[in-house]
Amino acid sequence: MNTGFDIKADTDNMEFIYGKDVFGPITEKRKLDDIRQSLSDPNVDGPEYVYAVAMDVGKEKDKEDLIKRNLLYGAMIFGDGIVGEEPVRSQGHIHVISPSCNASTCEVYEIWLGEAYIYMQETAKDDPGRCYAVHAKEGDVVIVPPGWAHCTINADPKVPMLFGAWCVRDYGFDYEDVRGHKGVAYFPKVRNDEIIFEKNKNYKETQLVVKEARTYEEFGLKAGVPIYTQYEENKEMFTFVTNPAVADEIWKNYEP
Repeated sequence: MNTGFDIKADTDNMEFIYGKDVFGPITEKRKLDDIRQSLSDPNVDGPEYVYAVAMDVGKEKDKEDLIKRNLLYGAMIFGDGIVGEEPVRSQGHIHVISPSCNASTCEVYEIWLGEAYIYMQETAKDDPGRCYAVHAKEGDVVIVPPGWAHCTINADPKVPMLFGAWCVRDYGFDYEDVRGHKGVAYFPKVRNDEIIFEKNKNYKETQLVVKEARTYEEFGLKAGVPIYTQYEENKEMFTFVTNPAVADEIWKNYEP
């Protein structure tokens, strides 16, 4: 996997291993019980641990700059296997308003290993608005815009899925409306070794757009280059993550 810095994953134990010039925290593991409220069947059996998170990783030489910019890089391991009828996934949330920019912020995903669906919907109210499931493979980038409810799904349950993501340092998650609707507007289900999406009846009728990941020329991103490397090459590249107002015109008509 091409991450742009020296990080490895022990997927059996769901832990990250950092190179000598890389900083990072002890990997935090999330249990099946943590996501039950958002599953189509909250009573299913499955593995005790479903995914693991290491928030704030990077090269030692960049640490001071990342703190100054209020920019944070996270790394995640999603386990293989199926939970009931669903692949391993996060429960879904909205980014709360960050005090540093007085706004909900976006997130920039990069798939390192395996395949993912980055699912997103405009709101977590009764009418979820536009809904997308973006299929991303190794090396693909997906950007979730500010204020949208979203979750991450392992699109190939036969193998673990790893990814990294840029986000703001003073991030926070709002789960209330997602949990109030017993999940996001569409549940991923495994059928004949494929992922299909089933409507959550707790939302009003809407349409889901399933699409492949694209490139993001409007943000100046380069295809095939790790997003960490792109930050190294241009420290201002991800200002739109920490201050989404600089991309207001892009967000108005945004499609992932």
